[in-house]
Amino acid sequence: MSNEPQNATAVARPTSFEGTTIGGDPNRAAGRLQGKRAIVTGAGSGIGRATALLFAAEGAQVLAADRSGEGLQATLDQAAHLNLARHGGRLLTATADAGAEADVRALVARAVQEFGGLEVIYANAGVSGGGIPITEQTVELWQETLRVNLIGPFLAIKHAGAHMATQGKGSIICTASVAALRSNAGGNPYSASKAGVVSLVQTSANSFWGTGVRVNAICPGLIETGMTRPVFERAREAGQGDKLGQINPLARYGLPQEIAAMALFLASDESSYVNGQALAVDGGLTSSHPFKRRSL
Repeated sequence: MSNEPQNATAVARPTSFEGTTIGGDPNRAAGRLQGKRAIVTGAGSGIGRATALLFAAEGAQVLAADRSGEGLQATLDQAAHLNLARHGGRLLTATADAGAEADVRALVARAVQEFGGLEVIYANAGVSGGGIPITEQTVELWQETLRVNLIGPFLAIKHAGAHMATQGKGSIICTASVAALRSNAGGNPYSASKAGVVSLVQTSANSFWGTGVRVNAICPGLIETGMTRPVFERAREAGQGDKLGQINPLARYGLPQEIAAMALFLASDESSYVNGQALAVDGGLTSSHPFKRRSL
């Protein structure tokens, strides 16, 4: 649901990526989701796009949803360069608002009709809420941020979970944020909405007690996406691009495919005993309080 440029995946890596093998590469797919049927929201850019492509490359039948038809077309264009058929993968798209119940209900119904079932849904769509001072924030800003970031995951859990429970299995994944775990990682409405997502997955995991349905959240750190583009642009314009991500132990920011790699794990049977968790993928940011490192 962010407006990431179509060539976003071609962004040059900083020197801090040198020698690093980045996870989530669809070209190294091994068929880990063969036979799975999935929905990914916010799939027109960033994390959602990377995840939809990776899921399909790994053999899943994927319904990729976003409010931006242009973004979805760019996702399809990238999929055309991948060998999805190698592991039986398939990628369809649907224009939808992840925070509107009628749209989410229709997404689940279409996936079940097209694919014959549904084992995975990744409620990833989100908005940033902006960086407006709290004394200037409006109720409308809060309501819209909560509608997309918190009500959206609830709707995914409600409608996909109902179908999964009848199957006796399923994995529901939601995008939260390190802003849900620590302050100063996002604005007030954004942080509150993501903290709500963490609580939602914990309570929902227990709501599906005994059904075989798992509910987990991913808490990304600083990832270069359309949503975070203003942060990156300001730093680079100020000549401080090399400082991006420097307060975590890996001393770099993350890429969308690194979050997709965690989503792949949670969607796969490899995470069969992982439930009700909020997993930080942040380079170690939340492992400590930020501090100024001394030279060794």
